[in-house]
Amino acid sequence: MDDALTVDRVVVPVDGSEESLRAVEYAVAVADRYEATLHVVYVLGEEVVRAIETDSVDHEDVAAETEAFTDTVRERCEAAGVPISTALAHGFSTRRKTTHPGSAILDTAEEVDADFIVVPREPVAGEPGEVLEKAAEYVLLYASQPVLSV
Repeated sequence: MDDALTVDRVVVPVDGSEESLRAVEYAVAVADRYEATLHVVYVLGEEVVRAIETDSVDHEDVAAETEAFTDTVRERCEAAGVPISTALAHGFSTRRKTTHPGSAILDTAEEVDADFIVVPREPVAGEPGEVLEKAAEYVLLYASQPVLSV
């Protein structure tokens, strides 16, 4: 089959929310359809980044939480036979005004040479780690890759 769209790498941002896990399901389906790899970027929100920068949170706790969620994602990818790579990004910075969850996603997509982005768009309850609803509109407006918003 000759497809007009060639996809070698799909990026999906996650933040530990159910919405981001649902986006992973779509990203796995896209990656599987195009025999692409999936790059999962866990985006840390403002509250978590501030806590890390001020040492008011145990870094090991943050690492364990993000790793546990990423392991869940990895299991879903392996079950579908989709190769996966992962990264962690700060979606906020007290030092760089241009750091935003959306810019962190787009920077990651550029770094890994992504061909497609799947981003969760559903409004979330506002838990501290759930930052991606803030990024969806930004990604939709500025991505140079095709974007599926779910």
